[in-house]
Amino acid sequence: MERALSRPLVVAVFGPTAAGKTAFACALADRLPCRLISCDAFQVYRGLDAATAKPEGEERRHAWALVDWVEPDDPVDLARWVAAAERELERAWAAGRIPLVVGGTGMYLRGLLKGVAAAPRRDPALRERLERLEAVRGPGFLHRVLRRLDPPLAGRVAPRDLKRIVRGLEVRLATGRPLSAIQAGRWQGPDRWPVVRIGLDLPRDVLDERIGQRVRRFFHERDLVGEVERLRRRPGLGPGANALRGIGYAETLAWLEGRSEAGSLDELVELVARNTRRYARRQRTWFRREVPALWLDPRAPDAVDRAAAEIERARRP
Repeated sequence: MERALSRPLVVAVFGPTAAGKTAFACALADRLPCRLISCDAFQVYRGLDAATAKPEGEERRHAWALVDWVEPDDPVDLARWVAAAERELERAWAAGRIPLVVGGTGMYLRGLLKGVAAAPRRDPALRERLERLEAVRGPGFLHRVLRRLDPPLAGRVAPRDLKRIVRGLEVRLATGRPLSAIQAGRWQGPDRWPVVRIGLDLPRDVLDERIGQRVRRFFHERDLVGEVERLRRRPGLGPGANALRGIGYAETLAWLEGRSEAGSLDELVELVARNTRRYARRQRTWFRREVPALWLDPRAPDAVDRAAAEIERARRP
């Protein structure tokens, strides 16, 4: 029988995309009584399989919470994900297990550990007007507006991340306060529970090569184009759906609709790989703020041992 946790401990495993977080978390779960919780904004959607790097094969030897959680026409945002993750933490603690939160969506992780800042409810009419403005004025227009109204937020949001750009403008217009300032007030506070942070990273050239290999598999082995084609024909799933805004999905949808800078399939593959590498750089910058953290190269022979020892130390009364 597993010994009960003496206090509600959370373990977070994070790092840039393709760093090996899923396999590493499974290796930890082989050693310790863990409940695995995915912290990924797109793995939550059923039917998004080709380009979300969901656990598969041997990685499914352990159950994963918040993977294939909702249908792609059922949008998930920060507040909804955090509420669901909080329930998963409670289930883990009630069972005497360690919740292991694993993934690369840094804003979701920080929202869980620090709490979600109070912000106005979404305004569908305003959001529709903003999205229409982006369509009329061209890609990047709203990001330029955000740079004037909330420079810190614009600095950490990609110009193509329309979902977060629109939310930032929505909050700024509704409250007169930048969303970055609202979040900073909450996220600079203490963690809500004891947390062990384990960061995984690889040398840049290694990570870049892994990303290239992964993206090629998305297209040539998993038929990402076919998956997006099926998704865009799905009733109720419009082109602005959250599920279709992820890297790989957004570019492929644009390519299918003749709106892409990529002409050939090979050019599309390279575009997605390039955008994924840029995203990995932003993830690195974000996660380096998660301190204190034990940073590991997951290829190291003692990496899992070191992480397990760190967790065991934190479990002691």
